[in-house]
Amino acid sequence: DAARTTTAARRVRTAASYCIVAAMIDHIGLRVSDLGKSVEFYTKALAPLGYALIMRNDEWGVAGFGVGDKPDFWISFQREATAKIEGIHVAFAASRRSIVDEFYQKAMAAGATDNGPPGPRPMYHENYYGGFVRDPDGHNIEAVCHEAYLG
Repeated sequence: DAARTTTAARRVRTAASYCIVAAMIDHIGLRVSDLGKSVEFYTKALAPLGYALIMRNDEWGVAGFGVGDKPDFWISFQREATAKIEGIHVAFAASRRSIVDEFYQKAMAAGATDNGPPGPRPMYHENYYGGFVRDPDGHNIEAVCHEAYLG
């Protein structure tokens, strides 16, 4: 019922529970204009988050990144020359603020464009700490930590 769902949602939104709640999304994918360039970018940018290239199939034009042996972040080559690649936002969870900082540094070194340097974003919630970059296709890629800063 609606009351139970609302109460559960409030419990999930507490800062202490952000990293405890199981993931609802199994995987996500986005289109890229140059698979090789994007594989190189994401390999470097996602390394601080523990992500690695797990699968790549150049015949299909896809590559999957993840932790362990399960790819949950996919990129695919945009084959249609006339199709416009729409920018989307993907936020990767980081367990510490220093990992957000490292993600941002690695992404910028790999050719990203700044879209908001690492820092607190209190407008989202009091412990929100994120860093934002644009990938080679203009997608808004973020690393975020929801843990309180303890110094």
